[in-house]
Amino acid sequence: MIESFARFVVAARWWIIAFWAAAVVVSLTVLPSFGEGSGGSDGLKGLLDTDTPSVQTELRDFELFGFPLSSRTVVVQRDKDGLSPYTQARTVVRAVGAVKGQAGAVPHLRGALPITNTRGLFPGADERSTTALTYLLFDPDTSLSRRTRGAEQYADLYFAPRDHVVGITGSAPARRQQGVIIRDALPNVEVVTLLAIMLIVGVAFRSLVAPVVTVLTAGVAYVATLRTTGAATALFDIASPGELEPVIVALLLGVVTDYVVFFCSSLRDAVVAGDPRGVSGADQVRARVRETTVAAIARSGPIVAVAGLAVTAGTATLLVARSPFFKALGPALAFTVTVGLLVAITLVPAILAIVGDHVFWPTRPRPAHARGWRALTRLRAPSWPRRPVRAIAGSRRVAGTVLGTATVGMALGAALVTNLSIGSSFVSSLPGDSSVRLAAESAQEGFAKGILSPTTVLLEGEDLDRERAALSVLGADLARQPGVAGVLGPGSQPLPVEANVLVSADGGAARFLLILDTEPLGAAAVAAIDGLQHRLPEMLVDSGLAGTTVGLAGDSLTASALVQQTKDDLVRIAVAALAANLLMLLLFLRSLWASVVMLGFSLLSLGATLGITSALFEWLLPGQGLTFYVPFAAAVLLLAFGSDYNIFTVGHVWEDSEGRTMSAALNHSLPSSVGAVTTAGVALATSFGLLALVPLVPFYQLAFAVALGIALDVFVLRLLVVPCVLTLLGRHAAWPSKRFRNPGLN
Repeated sequence: MIESFARFVVAARWWIIAFWAAAVVVSLTVLPSFGEGSGGSDGLKGLLDTDTPSVQTELRDFELFGFPLSSRTVVVQRDKDGLSPYTQARTVVRAVGAVKGQAGAVPHLRGALPITNTRGLFPGADERSTTALTYLLFDPDTSLSRRTRGAEQYADLYFAPRDHVVGITGSAPARRQQGVIIRDALPNVEVVTLLAIMLIVGVAFRSLVAPVVTVLTAGVAYVATLRTTGAATALFDIASPGELEPVIVALLLGVVTDYVVFFCSSLRDAVVAGDPRGVSGADQVRARVRETTVAAIARSGPIVAVAGLAVTAGTATLLVARSPFFKALGPALAFTVTVGLLVAITLVPAILAIVGDHVFWPTRPRPAHARGWRALTRLRAPSWPRRPVRAIAGSRRVAGTVLGTATVGMALGAALVTNLSIGSSFVSSLPGDSSVRLAAESAQEGFAKGILSPTTVLLEGEDLDRERAALSVLGADLARQPGVAGVLGPGSQPLPVEANVLVSADGGAARFLLILDTEPLGAAAVAAIDGLQHRLPEMLVDSGLAGTTVGLAGDSLTASALVQQTKDDLVRIAVAALAANLLMLLLFLRSLWASVVMLGFSLLSLGATLGITSALFEWLLPGQGLTFYVPFAAAVLLLAFGSDYNIFTVGHVWEDSEGRTMSAALNHSLPSSVGAVTTAGVALATSFGLLALVPLVPFYQLAFAVALGIALDVFVLRLLVVPCVLTLLGRHAAWPSKRFRNPGLN
């Protein structure tokens, strides 16, 4: 059956190429691009479910007051020499006008809340009379783009140069600017990644043609994937967070390159193992090339297919998550791998069937006995893996020593996972020269770090407008809580601003604005807000507001909910990912011991990767933590790639086990497969590593984590751990199958 498929692909090579050419044309002319027509990432869509308590509190806040107090858009004024009293007064007057509905020129704006760091007005301020902020309060369903444009309009309409407006900031403009940065950086990422992949493949095969085949295949897969994904998101109204596209591009280019490398390596090995003596004439040469290509496809086709399905199954496990972000990420990644796999197992063999061993031009694979000028242009599998494999396979003592050393090293790195912290910062992830970040830094210099994304404390009860003393006690108690820089509540603002802003018209609700002393979406802020939630019921009793219901809303609560949601998803994703990857290994290798042990070491390598990544970025960015989706996206990808490479390396050992000892099978098969995996892994690591060209902290984190994980997988697991484990287990590695049938063979 496998050989029949290989012969079919070779025979239908021109039809296959025509099909994919037509698919590209149709995709470009008919289907929408990725993200076109989808919900995008505006607001909280794609991040949180609407039944999340913090989202429900924000919606309830809007219902009671007509607009939420949790502002994600802020106009910043700052003069380090001091804002004049008239400037500060104008800021308040304009905000009062917005509250009274006089800001009609700004669409969707429901109100504004001014804050100045004048002495005594805001206790958490580090300076006096240097900075003024205007929180702009929009309808909850207003998109990020409309919020940002509205803030710009507000600043243009109501402020003059003498008012020292620094700029617009907040999590809404920050997320919008992240999208702009991603869109602007993506073409550079794509071009540089393609050039890097061409260089890696060209050097590995000493060829000018193989890189072209790789880029051609990647281009077809790229167009087919992004266009069909764009059509699916538009058709089913699936939220597609802007963070997805660079990850999809990196994954697509990486896995397609992997499979091109695997096929080309098999073709090279098949040519080297062939015997061209006695072959003459153009027809006989072409027939020999076709047979060699059929043999290469038949050898690597099943392994590539199963390896690709392993990656698909691994990434699809994100579907078990409850987080909308991961639910969107899982299908997108799985679909990307599936399309890349379909292109790779059809288009690549079809191209190889046409060009044959000319794919390695100007070098040519030659049998080992080639002499003369043929030997000078001979291309063989890389020889450098032979020495460590031979040393390990030839001595159990060496295998035990190497395995023990590698295990201890990875365990030390994995121990750092205990300090893993997770956050969801938007503003602080922007480049240092970003206008949104510069405005944020100006605001933080005048106040506290959490000033841009305050937390709303919403109270509901009877006659709260008559409980000003109790509300004042609660406000003072809130201000004393760990991590809190200051609190604005009833009695802290001019009455025209306070009315219907901090206390509802019917007196049934009141709300406080709470400012943290740290980055409001970082790991430290998440810890502070979680502690506050735990203590709030007792604080209500102590302030004389027993029986009053309370809820929290704001960006810190959003970050807390994202982190908690992600942690809750951890067990589900981990169990599903392990089960999927173990199942694929068992089905292909038909070996319990090898599958379980290899997967166990992949987990250990993953732990070391996440531990080192967490420690590095905690040192570089204290208190911010890894962005919530980074460790789990990296974990799913690395486990899937680990199974992919396990199947390719151990699969070739299993294929060559007939009549051989384990040591002989390792020496015969592993150097070539490890060489191919090394080339593929370097290309994949480069593809993800170049995500660092997107100047956003989450992409730095993801790029480092995946690149480090792949490097550990290739140079530690494949090169050292796999031969060590198989050498120590011997013929028992294949249990319960009887692949090594002769008991005397070990």
